[in-house]
Amino acid sequence: MKRIYFDHGATTKVDETVAKTVMEAMLNNFGNPSSIHSFGRTARKSVEESREKVAALLNAQPGEIFFTSGGTESDNLAIKGITLANQKKGHHIITSTVEHHAVLHTCEYLEKNGFTVTYLPVDKYGMVNPEDVREALNNKTILVSIMMGNNEVGTLQPIKEIAAITREAGVYFHTDAVQAVGNMPVDVKDLGVDLLSLSGHKFYGPKGIGALYIRKGVKIAPVQHGGGHERKLRAGTENVPGIIGLARACEIAMQDMPEKVARVSALRDKMIRTILQNIDHVQLNGHPEKRLPGNANFSFEFVEGESLLLNLDLKGIAASSGSACTSGSLDPSHVLLSMGLSHEIAHGSLRLTLGAENTEDEVDYFLDVIPEIVTRLRAMSPLYNNNCNLSIRRSEVCEHCHGDS
Repeated sequence: MKRIYFDHGATTKVDETVAKTVMEAMLNNFGNPSSIHSFGRTARKSVEESREKVAALLNAQPGEIFFTSGGTESDNLAIKGITLANQKKGHHIITSTVEHHAVLHTCEYLEKNGFTVTYLPVDKYGMVNPEDVREALNNKTILVSIMMGNNEVGTLQPIKEIAAITREAGVYFHTDAVQAVGNMPVDVKDLGVDLLSLSGHKFYGPKGIGALYIRKGVKIAPVQHGGGHERKLRAGTENVPGIIGLARACEIAMQDMPEKVARVSALRDKMIRTILQNIDHVQLNGHPEKRLPGNANFSFEFVEGESLLLNLDLKGIAASSGSACTSGSLDPSHVLLSMGLSHEIAHGSLRLTLGAENTEDEVDYFLDVIPEIVTRLRAMSPLYNNNCNLSIRRSEVCEHCHGDS
């Protein structure tokens, strides 16, 4: 049986070259970067060289890159660090209703500790209106945090436009770019953001390593204490093998970016186009054009997303029904509900996230099996059968009335 992986939004397979680089570092570059002997100096040199490579991917300066354990820690450090360092100025934060829980739960925590948070709505595509950001700003606002690419529906937010608004207002702007970095071009200077989160395992790097870009001059406080690591911002002995692996993944991403984006986007578009043409009662979730290269998210009416996943898995296809971090929840996606979908339709969502190694043959195989799966599941659905019977009755009435006329 074929085994096809369409869940790159959850995690990616570590690139073979990256894995070899990490293993080499674990065996031969094991010194503590804070040690002054030769083993420590070798490790420190590798860390700083890696910082340069990560910075190059973002068009940042090496001194603006701070290593973390991943996207969640980067989001926490950005939001808590900014609020702690700037609370004398104000206690107001702006974010959106479709953020990753690493952002939403951090904001909820801060609300319990004296901060005020404005959660901006989104349109039917899951997009924030920059003018809503402008209107939400006040003289107590110290931070705006809006994600770059949505992890569930793939919508790309107008980051550059929002950054221009926050810069004019003198307010810090953070973006969770975990789904975007390494999978599409990301230039922090062009975007104009103050802070940006990334995670290695979303673009063929190791798990447990990420980074936070902090623009030079940004006032931020540490939230983790215990030592002077990462220029006193993030205590804890550096994960040298992970940092080296992240840097190697960044190098590969830079080399492959144009070809990868074009090819993955073409496969995504074929998948979207064919499903919308060949299956009834299905809709594309997220913006039809402004979306992550590999993301395709659908809602199949009268079908449970969990049933789709199980049946696809039996065919050897791995996908998801939303964020991997909430896959154990029976609640519908907060992103889809924020976009105006009903609970019933949101429950029928399917997220397919393509990666560099996926082929057109794999997409064709999926397109061959998904109609039969949907048809079979709908045949067992009383909601679908009732809807069909109602449609038939309406059609019969129309024909009868037409005949009498």
